Amino acid sequence: MYSAVRTHDYDYPESEMDERESLYFDTISLADSEAAAAAAAHRKSISQSRNTIYHSAVDLANDETRNSLRLGSGAAAEHAALAWQPGYRQSTALEHLNGGGGGGDQTDAVIAAQMLALHNGRNHLPTGIGVGGHTGTQGGALGGAGAGGGDDETYRRFDDGKRSVDFVLAYNGEDQVEDHRHKREIFEANLQREGLQLEHNKVQRVHFIKIHAPFEVLYRYAEILKIKVPLKPIPGQDQIFDEAAPAFKSCFTRMCRSLFSSVQLNTELFPEREPRIHLEFSRNYLELYDTEHPNYFDDSTRYSIINFILQRQHFLEGEETADNLGIEKLVQDGIYTCAYTLHDKADRDRLLKEWANITKWKNLQPLDQIKDYFGAKVALYFAWLGFYTQMLIPISIFGLLCFLYGFVTWSSDPISRDICEDSGTIMCPQCDRSCDYWRLNETCTSSKFNYLIDNNMTVVFALAMAIWSVTYLEFWKRYSAGLVHRWGLTGFTHHVEHPRPQYLAKISHSRKLAGKTQGTTLDPDVPFWSIKFLPNFTSYSIMVLFICISVIAIAGIIIYRMAQRASHSILGSENSMTFKVMILPMTAGIIDLIVISLLDLVYSNLAIRLTNYEYCRTQTEYDESLTIKNYVFQFVNYYSSLFYIAFLKGKFVGYPAKYNRVLGFRQEECNPGGCLMELCMQLVIIMAGKQAVNAIVEMLIPYLMRTVKEMIYRHGWYKSHKEQRLVPYNQFTEDYNLLPAENNSLYVEYLEMVVQFGFITLFSLAFPLAPLLALLNNVIEVRLDAIKMLRFLRRPVGMRARDIGVWHNIMTVVTRIAVASSAMIIAFSTNLIPKIVYAASTDDRELNGYLNFTLAYFNTKDFQVQPLLGGSQYVNETECRYTEFRNPPTDDHPYKRPMIYWKILTGRLAFIVIYQNIINMLQGVLRWAVPDVSGRLLKRIKRENFLLREHIIEYEKQHAMLQAQTAVQNQLHQTKSQESSVLRQRHGGGNEDATSFV
Repeated sequence: MYSAVRTHDYDYPESEMDERESLYFDTISLADSEAAAAAAAHRKSISQSRNTIYHSAVDLANDETRNSLRLGSGAAAEHAALAWQPGYRQSTALEHLNGGGGGGDQTDAVIAAQMLALHNGRNHLPTGIGVGGHTGTQGGALGGAGAGGGDDETYRRFDDGKRSVDFVLAYNGEDQVEDHRHKREIFEANLQREGLQLEHNKVQRVHFIKIHAPFEVLYRYAEILKIKVPLKPIPGQDQIFDEAAPAFKSCFTRMCRSLFSSVQLNTELFPEREPRIHLEFSRNYLELYDTEHPNYFDDSTRYSIINFILQRQHFLEGEETADNLGIEKLVQDGIYTCAYTLHDKADRDRLLKEWANITKWKNLQPLDQIKDYFGAKVALYFAWLGFYTQMLIPISIFGLLCFLYGFVTWSSDPISRDICEDSGTIMCPQCDRSCDYWRLNETCTSSKFNYLIDNNMTVVFALAMAIWSVTYLEFWKRYSAGLVHRWGLTGFTHHVEHPRPQYLAKISHSRKLAGKTQGTTLDPDVPFWSIKFLPNFTSYSIMVLFICISVIAIAGIIIYRMAQRASHSILGSENSMTFKVMILPMTAGIIDLIVISLLDLVYSNLAIRLTNYEYCRTQTEYDESLTIKNYVFQFVNYYSSLFYIAFLKGKFVGYPAKYNRVLGFRQEECNPGGCLMELCMQLVIIMAGKQAVNAIVEMLIPYLMRTVKEMIYRHGWYKSHKEQRLVPYNQFTEDYNLLPAENNSLYVEYLEMVVQFGFITLFSLAFPLAPLLALLNNVIEVRLDAIKMLRFLRRPVGMRARDIGVWHNIMTVVTRIAVASSAMIIAFSTNLIPKIVYAASTDDRELNGYLNFTLAYFNTKDFQVQPLLGGSQYVNETECRYTEFRNPPTDDHPYKRPMIYWKILTGRLAFIVIYQNIINMLQGVLRWAVPDVSGRLLKRIKRENFLLREHIIEYEKQHAMLQAQTAVQNQLHQTKSQESSVLRQRHGGGNEDATSFV
């Protein structure tokens, strides 16, 4: 019945079986009578209980035998198919326990119940739990309103069912190293001295320490970290909010909601929050804060405070140096296996259903709830990605219209028409010996496709892209300013960012800094030239080396394209136009993509090590250094082949009597229509291929890794006992089995999108549909990133941020480079300037003779290397044509540059200068016209600050008056007390005298 049970005979005395293992084995006995008989026969086997209990309900759900018994063959197939859905979440053992699993098999319920019984100090099952197919009351004795949506009251809380688990530390319970135990004790004692409350959980192989931060600790550190929290409504704030909103907001909002009701959020699940004024937390103003507001010490704020405390605690007594500081150092040394925050089941399920779901691709994102769940830094990433995706919609539509314009005007292109109708023009061979002459009309199809991207709308689209890129960046700054203010982060800066533990450990071991690190100085000044220069120089030198390797790899691919004879036997006849125009560029593009991906993989890992070698004091410095090194390399790696096609290919070929050669090979030539078609093909292959590779890496690989681990856990293929999986019977054991969330986990996501931004701004001129491809990719990317963070990763520690950091500066630089790139592509890779010069020189407005104007004559007797024609039909040809502006052989200066060439070159250079100045002027006007913060928001911030100051002054005044009244009352009370005391003394003295007299 229970297929996971296996029996092995080992010489293991029953007396040595501890209470926990016996309890595990008794659980199996309760599950099935046959298993109970096997248990009695093999009581000595510890591995049986280990290999069975360490399987979760998720692991056992995929077992074919078990599914067939539980669900039947059809239901099992349906269950397996559901597991592939991004929003699907498999039930846990605890859900089976409480009747939420939807299955009839109670084995998982028994396992979870016994684990909970052991956890709560009981040695029997809770009442109400059925065994052997009988179910009791749903929830049984454990049914309670636990935090995070769990049915058990301790699912996400301490054992008292009241205090929430805010942070979890995990360590190997079988770790018997005395030094590790001693460091854990000191570290935990220091946490308790800070006011944190700890509770140990030692039920399974991995032991957990649950951490709860009471409000006293949160208040103290919120004041230190200058965290802003929302205030209660202030008289007059509603007028500020109403005046800050546009006059047409109400009407426009109603109209937009009616038109786009299908994309709006579910207001019942994600209610719209009322605006609030935020104030830096101070314990003097506790009465002013809105404790009922969702942003008042939300999960991300609590987690960030606890993480800040964990990073500052020492774990050695009397040796409080930089080398024994912080939880990261403890995890690095293996004293703790991990430290993480917990997912919230209710919020997580709601986000999985309404946000991290492919079917919700068109819906808006619940940014406020994302900020509450993940923190402002993650929320800003998703806000930026959503904004970037929305801004792609207009430029995608315009690019599609430009592409359709090429189709509509296909037949009106004089160049492709003349090429297709030509029948007598013989072109010179494209290689030295084995190539034959060819007819111009063989490029008819490629010339028509080239017109789709090289037409009258090319310059218009380039102008639109330049304006769009600046508009997008400026409006993002404007949009993010509103978000940041809504979240209470306006004016946030890293006042005193704590040094990284790795940095402190690095300088503590430095001999040159030995004198500075003695005593109590934990963060000494590190000189640049004597300490930092060498690591930085080494790091960036290796980066330059890899850039050179990338350029060499691209050069190798270019030489491959030149050496057409090397691929002759594989790809067919090199004289075929299909080979020259389609097959060779496509195969070169695929090879280029493979080389790029391999170099990317190697350098990405190397860049982390290089950055670790540097002296980066703070996490911000570390992230910026890693980002700059990686992006500079990625810029060269991904764009170098495209720059070659756009600016170098076909520009320095020479002419048949004197070809310019590289390693003995002739340089590549462009087709008579130009190189823009090949640039388009290369762009599509690299851009689409990169997006496909990233999708596989982000989603398929984690799924396969999880599947492989489940197979290992199910069949007991452990390399060691330490690799056995835990039974996830509560939130912190469930999250322990997830992948860790790294500090720079968003770096890869930003890099992918910024590289894509470079593709569409630098080269979309060659393919107007590139923004549309990016739009389709990003619509899915938003949901895939959300699924990955909610289903595969542990919950990251919430971090404050006011912008997207250095990535905005990178995109600004790319935008400026894109202006020059577009100008040069139009000038040198399109026919715009030669057409204008030809039309001005000949008054041929219809361009009927333009094709002949671009082809020069060559006498076949002047070949440097005569082609081996053999039985070719062109043996007796005395003249051929080639694409160049040169004098004919009969001229007084044969094959020299004519005056028209210099006119065209002057026109090209003049166009580059004029185009760049016009675009830069328009971009400057846009940057000036669109301020980073809107005027309404600036006015609102000023009025809020004024209202806040007045409110605090009034509060202080009332508080002072109350204190004064209290002082007066106390003084009066004290005076009355003194007077009554005097009267009593006098009255008592009189009685004493009377008594004496008597």
